[in-house]
Amino acid sequence: MTIQTPARQLIVAITGASGAAYGLRLIERLAQAGITQHLLISDAARVVLKQEVDIMLPDDAGATAAFLAQYLNVPESLLKSYALNDWFSAAASGSSGLGGMAIVPCSMGTLARVATGASDNLIERAADVVLKEHGRLVLMPRETPLSSIHLEHMLKLSNLGVHIIPAMPGFYHRPSSIAELIDFMVDRVLAHLGVDSEDMKRWGA
Repeated sequence: MTIQTPARQLIVAITGASGAAYGLRLIERLAQAGITQHLLISDAARVVLKQEVDIMLPDDAGATAAFLAQYLNVPESLLKSYALNDWFSAAASGSSGLGGMAIVPCSMGTLARVATGASDNLIERAADVVLKEHGRLVLMPRETPLSSIHLEHMLKLSNLGVHIIPAMPGFYHRPSSIAELIDFMVDRVLAHLGVDSEDMKRWGA
């Protein structure tokens, strides 16, 4: 795997929408590409991780990186994790020069607060920073059905240049496992973050 942009550091957030496995796989694939990640995990995401994949993250947010590095079998040096009120972290300031951000999965509440410029926690603040710095922001919303409010927020963010990639896996590649469905979506996120992978399944390739 190689990265197509100069960025070697990205922010990855996991929020409380269903689809925690997408976020975990994204962290794993980015680490395999040698990209340092600044991890932000909401309280609701911690509940979903326990429910969906039987992961109980440490209470200490700073210890989350070491836990996930061991769980995903990736270098701990590539993962940094923060409490959601850590306003001194690199994710809180545009001067840090981080390459972009992905919120995978992205709850409708998080999407709404990003769309309205709220910065009540570090996930929202980091997204606001990426927007004001004209960086690359990727959101993977996961909800159904979508209300007009959800759609209006997505349209607003799309018009601002945000990459909206709903968790809608395709089937034209004839997946034979849930893992392949997860990778289908993670491949799309990697592509929009500027990360290229030889493992990506491309139409017509």
